[in-house]
Amino acid sequence: MSDTTGDSGVSASPVRPSDRLTPLLFALAIFTSASLVFVVQPMVTKLVLPMLGGSPAVWNTAMVFFQAALLGGYLYAHLLQRVASIKLQVAIHLGLLLAAALFLPLHINGWLGDPDPSAPIGWLLATLTLSVGAPFAVLSATAPLLQAWFARVRAGYPDGKNPYVLYAASNLGSFLALLSYPFVIEPLTNLFGQRMGWTGGYWAFLLMVAALALVVWRRRLDREAEPAQLAATPSIPWREKGVLILLAAAPSSLMLGVTAHLSTDVASAPFLWVIPLALYLLTFVIAFQSRPWIPLPVTLVIQAALGAVVVMLVAFRTLDIRVAFVIHILAFFFAALMCHQTLAARRPPPDRLTEFYLLLSVGGVVGGAFTALLAPVIFNMVWEYPLVLVLVGLARPWDRRRLRGEEVGALVAVAVLTGGAAALSGWMTADPGAWAALWRVLPLFELQTLCMVILGPAVVCAFLMRDRAQAFTAALLMIGLSAQFVTRGYDTSYSERSFFGVMRVAIQQDPGLGGDIHILTHGTTWHGAQARDPRYDCQPALYYHPLTPIGQSAEIVQARGPARIGVVGQGSGTMAAYKRAQDQLTFFEIDPMVDRMSRDPQWFTYISDCAVGEVDTVLGDARLTLEDQPLGTYDLLIIDAFSSDAVPTHLLTVEAIDGYLRLLKPEGVVLLHLSNRNLEIVLPTIAAAKALGRPAMHGLYVEDNSLPQMAIASTEAVIISPTERGLADFRGRPNWREVPETGVRPWTDDYVNLFGALWRSFRPPPERP
Repeated sequence: MSDTTGDSGVSASPVRPSDRLTPLLFALAIFTSASLVFVVQPMVTKLVLPMLGGSPAVWNTAMVFFQAALLGGYLYAHLLQRVASIKLQVAIHLGLLLAAALFLPLHINGWLGDPDPSAPIGWLLATLTLSVGAPFAVLSATAPLLQAWFARVRAGYPDGKNPYVLYAASNLGSFLALLSYPFVIEPLTNLFGQRMGWTGGYWAFLLMVAALALVVWRRRLDREAEPAQLAATPSIPWREKGVLILLAAAPSSLMLGVTAHLSTDVASAPFLWVIPLALYLLTFVIAFQSRPWIPLPVTLVIQAALGAVVVMLVAFRTLDIRVAFVIHILAFFFAALMCHQTLAARRPPPDRLTEFYLLLSVGGVVGGAFTALLAPVIFNMVWEYPLVLVLVGLARPWDRRRLRGEEVGALVAVAVLTGGAAALSGWMTADPGAWAALWRVLPLFELQTLCMVILGPAVVCAFLMRDRAQAFTAALLMIGLSAQFVTRGYDTSYSERSFFGVMRVAIQQDPGLGGDIHILTHGTTWHGAQARDPRYDCQPALYYHPLTPIGQSAEIVQARGPARIGVVGQGSGTMAAYKRAQDQLTFFEIDPMVDRMSRDPQWFTYISDCAVGEVDTVLGDARLTLEDQPLGTYDLLIIDAFSSDAVPTHLLTVEAIDGYLRLLKPEGVVLLHLSNRNLEIVLPTIAAAKALGRPAMHGLYVEDNSLPQMAIASTEAVIISPTERGLADFRGRPNWREVPETGVRPWTDDYVNLFGALWRSFRPPPERP
């Protein structure tokens, strides 16, 4: 639909000097409000994150809140347009901005108490509403309001005919603000400074709105007529409204899906949150330009290629994190850009502007709610991200003509290739001997690699059908189902999902441990494993083997006498294998699902059969639940929550470690298990120990390939004690060394630099002392 506007009834006036500044003032105000709206999102989520264990679902749920508050703001802006007088509209909005300032400076209030880990979503949404809902909703209404005012105030001027250009300015402000948060604001300022800076920005914006009020009221002072309302055009048909909502919902869902997919194996952190969100906003900037940087035909070609590749790769989670990040981000960007460019092409005339933005906001809430709230209930695994990757193919141009012969052939080829990959995987899994025979013929291939080779031509065939939305989507569906079966279906005996993620019990074979091994996994991270052969089932495996720093610490502390041991992060309950009759063992676990699975003897028996005596579990975030523990009573605290997925950084701060040390006896030790594929978190932990002036040691075990594969894993840890006596028994032991010097800044509750930890992990590791 073209950018036309009805005749406003107002003739063009001579251009005065002040008129030249009016567009600039509007653009500056919109830019500022958008910056405030979007920089507050990672900041507020970071404030609430420690109360829910650092789960990636916290950001996705918070995004649903922000999208709903945005919808509330857009609805308010739409309803305010029913007030005929633009001057009265400005007065009402200015009054609400002043009222919302009563909630400043921003903070997370404690009116609802601590969250219930079995039902955290309602608590999180309600807490965000009570803490930041008012200023966020009022600010979010500003962009559509100012565009509507601009269209009326500038009626008769050329720029007044296309207020949608200001939407690009709005999203540009949002984009720059989001990128500045993880790379500038977070590394250079603490949370207190961020909150105060945002408060100052809010008051500066309020002054801009006051200046705009003078621009609007100026017409009365000059005895000019009130800007006339724009002439009404036909209402948007309901079918068109549905199309607009779905086109807005798909990118919103994909944004949360790709964020969760990437952050599950790294960390729930602003630098991973804001990149998809910033690119999401950048697609709006491009789509609503009068001359887009990337034309729609180019977008369609790139989206088809990337979409087909990622639908296959999303199931294969063994790629290098840097390669996976780039591929997934690019596929998301072009899918979102395609949807938003299609939206921009269907935008209505300016008199329907606020209704159009309201429909876009409804779509954003629908997409976000589907991914963050509905999908975890209806799916036992993360199916929503690949599902929407497939369905977004329907947003491509439709061609209702009959398929040509070559297109039918391509579709048949996709069916044959995807079916073949699935059949091969099922056959090899059911008959390991057959796989061994095939491996002698194709020694360079693993099963998943071989299936990827088979699916590759299917991806090419799908791309060749890119101009047929229906056939292209059908091809993507077959590729996605085949890839998911190859990677997920064949080795998973049980899967369950909660707010905190998907936990699966996978079965692998290890002849050195008697055959079947049950492995508890989250994403690509192992959270414990157990041999099911009675000869080995009570032998601690992987990171908890007696030769690792964790196993050594348990045996050293137990050698001193009866031990009280606390373990943050229950996993499969492996540490229960160390419990003797005279010991006390307590797990601190945030996810009730993990406690239930680790205690189910169908999957793991460390707690039910291997431990001597009762093993307790305290549910809730460890920082909160440990505060209720008696001081000076623990011999050993093991903080085991950092192995790879969604690192809860609030458990590694100076304040957190100081809290652990207060729970220890004078000769007690706290061990922080820091094995991590994607983040270098050892140096900030050592820096925190030095900042507290407490003795520490570095433990490092490198896997011995002569042992059974599942028996033991490379393990890295740091131990800290209130006194030198606590470390005396560790000195001189294998795998234990003095901690290295470091210039890395320690993390605190007010300062965490996860981007720096990711960057250090990419560099060659320093030589360990």
